[in-house]
Amino acid sequence: MKTNRLLAALLLAAGLLQLQAAHAVSAAVAKPLKEASDLVRAGKAKEALAKLNGVTGSGPDDNYMLARIRGAAYQRMGDNGAAAQQLEAAFATGKVPSGEAGQLAETIAGIYAQQHNNAKAMQWVEKAKADGDNSAGVRQIQDYVQGSSGDYGQIARDNAAKVQAAVSGGRRPEEDDLLRLADAYRHTGNKVGDLQVKEQLVTYYPTNKQYAGIYLSDLPGKPGFSSRFSLDLLRLRLASGNLTSADDYLEMAQLLLQAQLPAEAKMVVDKGYAAGVLGTGAQAARQQRLRDLVNKTAADNAATLAKRAADAKAGKTGDDLVAIGAEYASMGKYDEGIELIQQGIAKDSLKRPEDAKLRLGVAMLQSGKGKAAAVKQLRTVQGTDGAVDVARAYIALGAGQ
Repeated sequence: MKTNRLLAALLLAAGLLQLQAAHAVSAAVAKPLKEASDLVRAGKAKEALAKLNGVTGSGPDDNYMLARIRGAAYQRMGDNGAAAQQLEAAFATGKVPSGEAGQLAETIAGIYAQQHNNAKAMQWVEKAKADGDNSAGVRQIQDYVQGSSGDYGQIARDNAAKVQAAVSGGRRPEEDDLLRLADAYRHTGNKVGDLQVKEQLVTYYPTNKQYAGIYLSDLPGKPGFSSRFSLDLLRLRLASGNLTSADDYLEMAQLLLQAQLPAEAKMVVDKGYAAGVLGTGAQAARQQRLRDLVNKTAADNAATLAKRAADAKAGKTGDDLVAIGAEYASMGKYDEGIELIQQGIAKDSLKRPEDAKLRLGVAMLQSGKGKAAAVKQLRTVQGTDGAVDVARAYIALGAGQ
């Protein structure tokens, strides 16, 4: 816990004594108060306390200012116990200016947090908030106290409320609020909530590729998540800058070949070579053989694509149309691909209709034409096997390429 800002606030309040604008102190205490204020500001806390030794006030205004100066002096000396006692006495006079009550309560809360007196710290946090202080400082003290006490359930509730309030108000949630919420969910074993927060971190802070990497690595661990979406996760890792090793590139290229998407496999291998990840080291020859296979397969498939599309249109089910449409999209021929996938869905005889909806949404997102429409399509995906999660990941990352 840092106290520099709090101490500065106290010293500023002490300096205002020179003007005697906030409180009409009695003549008997005005001179020693001013002298003590100057000494505190000069860093001479002991001398300031000595100057006020034996000085008593004749009313609440006097008592308030005496307690504030003594509190500032004690805090400057590092005697937080005495500082808290004096500042509480100042608060109790009822003479705290309305604009300073929340800050004073925050200061007292911070002192008790430093002393690990969690009960008192939270009491003053609540007083600070009641007096309109909802600053980052108050939130920091509250989170520190709750974390040190192990009350992660309360941390989760408090930060979930902050995040929800921001989202409901059309604002981006604070990054720290999301991180504290994710940490609280991890401590309380709320895996579903933890994953949801990671999705929000990716959605609201998309430039942080670390958030995307963690989110995508956690998705396969969700109960019921199907391995058939492994390729989608690799696509999303590539798009978010989280595909970095040669093994990652090789695995993705091989999965794409198995999925009969050699054009996309070629794109992935070419990116691996361009990044200097492939084509070097002991595995360079093996990687070159894969590259040759990918190039040949891509050329062969391109030569037969039109005929295969015609055959798919004549078929009884829409599965082949969806597959051929996805292949067109993987080649960058998005208009043709989207149209074929739509025709496949329209046949209404699909083995996995939710997967088809996902392919359509991904192709629309990849096309770069009308992201809102693509997001709308992806949000139609349903199911419990991971299709919904993958659709949400594409939305969160805005990833298509």
